[in-house]
Amino acid sequence: MILITGATGNLGSKIIETMLVRIPADRIAALVRDEHKAAHLKEKGVNIRLGDYDDPEALDKAMIGVEKVLLVSGGRAVNGLEQHQNVVDAAKKAGVKCIAYTSRCLTDRTTVANDLMKRHFDTEDYIMASGLNYILFRNILYMDTLTIFLGKNVLATGIYLPAGEGEVSYVLRSDQAEAIGHVLASDDCNSRVYQFTNSQTYSFYDVAKALSQLSGKEIFYTPVDPGTFQNKAKELGMADFAVGMAIAFMTDIKNGQEATVSDDLEKILERKPATLTEGLKLLFNL
Repeated sequence: MILITGATGNLGSKIIETMLVRIPADRIAALVRDEHKAAHLKEKGVNIRLGDYDDPEALDKAMIGVEKVLLVSGGRAVNGLEQHQNVVDAAKKAGVKCIAYTSRCLTDRTTVANDLMKRHFDTEDYIMASGLNYILFRNILYMDTLTIFLGKNVLATGIYLPAGEGEVSYVLRSDQAEAIGHVLASDDCNSRVYQFTNSQTYSFYDVAKALSQLSGKEIFYTPVDPGTFQNKAKELGMADFAVGMAIAFMTDIKNGQEATVSDDLEKILERKPATLTEGLKLLFNL
């Protein structure tokens, strides 16, 4: 039995969709907080386990009969690291043979600007110290986040971000989920790390060029300093926490944290992941 946490989220649901093509539904369990949201999974024969990261007792029950568990990283909860540790502890207590985790592919943990990313490294350390066999999926920044960073009116406004000439090997979330599903459905659990990135990197100049080609409009990228971005974002009504998070992401991009290139994803997918142009066409309906 393979337990997928965050099973009704964007990533978890796509992972299960991929696994259902490769293994029987009765070998898959889904950890969910709301059983009603998982009705479609139950109809397909997936086992539904109720619980969340803050409930150790529910996690203990969810782990019964489980041999492999995927911990999908949580959100912005203040106690996010403790939540992850609860899942690892429950897996170890239940005698789970393998724990997998959706981490992040960043070049230098000691200089990362985005505090939220530090939780990934701490979770990795905790998993490695647990004694369990593990799989770490270090995912590069989702290409899907461009819809947030650029905004829905990007074709009219252009791109103004504090990312300098930084580049990212963006990958569509769906490509990452598909690869994770393939690995989980296999017998691979040799305490290894996958770096799921694209085969090349892209700057926001490249993003602007691709959007221009797809839309037929001339789109420009203008690098700005964090202060200018912050003022403009507030004028547009962007929440303070969102502004701070965006600046942290852009700072890491500017500093080359998201520029790793690996062929791990291509090997698992047995095809090249979507290019920037292909992804933008899909994401912006161009």
